[in-house]
Amino acid sequence: MLEGMKEPDEAWAKILDEAAARAKANERGDVSEYLSLKAANDKIRTAGIKWLLDSSAAIAAQFNREENASITIEEENPHDFAFGNANLVGSLLRLRQGVRCLTFEAGWTRTPNDGFMRGGALACARISHFGIAKANEELILVRADNLTNWFSVGKENNKNLFNANDIHHHFDVFLNKKI
Repeated sequence: MLEGMKEPDEAWAKILDEAAARAKANERGDVSEYLSLKAANDKIRTAGIKWLLDSSAAIAAQFNREENASITIEEENPHDFAFGNANLVGSLLRLRQGVRCLTFEAGWTRTPNDGFMRGGALACARISHFGIAKANEELILVRADNLTNWFSVGKENNKNLFNANDIHHHFDVFLNKKI
């Protein structure tokens, strides 16, 4: 799923590694520590987004195999999108069945000009149902107690754990089985 981003991400990781090595050689432990943390967080972000998008694509493929659902799967990498007041860079997965469309967007801010993500988020995601706005959902990827999980962010700023069952619920809506 994230293969389109692999080469730029590898180049960025190499640049960060070189910068961390220079900082360490120049006895700039603060910079070296920051760059190491950023690299670790980027790996967590990438893995979290990969799980969300790969799980969704796998469910769509399963429906196509088992129920002949004729779901078209489209990917866009890299993908820029607005999330609150921030600009995020990441990936898009678009699923289509006739006029129905289910879209997953996930990413994180890359530069200071992109703004910042609220709620201690490492990454953010949006799940959109074309024509069914009440079924849309926004997610944040949060690390707490050495665990990293996606959380649904409600209108009252409540956080609810988001898991594979929630992805299946979005497919129920998408395939007109439940609204």
